[in-house]
Amino acid sequence: MQHITVFNAHRHHIYLKSTITDSNGVTQYFRAVLDTGAPRSEFSDRFLRTIGMLHEDDIPKIDIPTGLQTGKYGSITIPCLECMGQILTNFKVTISKFEEHWGVDALIGLDFFRQFRVTIDYSAGQIITESFAS
Repeated sequence: MQHITVFNAHRHHIYLKSTITDSNGVTQYFRAVLDTGAPRSEFSDRFLRTIGMLHEDDIPKIDIPTGLQTGKYGSITIPCLECMGQILTNFKVTISKFEEHWGVDALIGLDFFRQFRVTIDYSAGQIITESFAS
């Protein structure tokens, strides 16, 4: 199925509003940034803790590198992730520390995009995603 996501081409990053559904069927919205340079998608440990998918005891005390880097330290399987009109089940992502002032809960990386045919049209401010079966 083809889906068109509209984004603001004048912003520094492509921001995406998406959802995850946990194993209890509870759906939560999250704020993500498209990151075609990231090999794996990453979720903020703060966000995962807030929605109950991670416990405080599971979060190590680590420093975040300077700059726009994350502090990667683990992985978790998201039962259901919906992003750009596409749905993935049992999607394994990296758990990371994010700077709170970034204002995002996740980075959507190449592991997500490899599942679909993707066209990013900056002049139109659109991302077109389509499953390979279509």
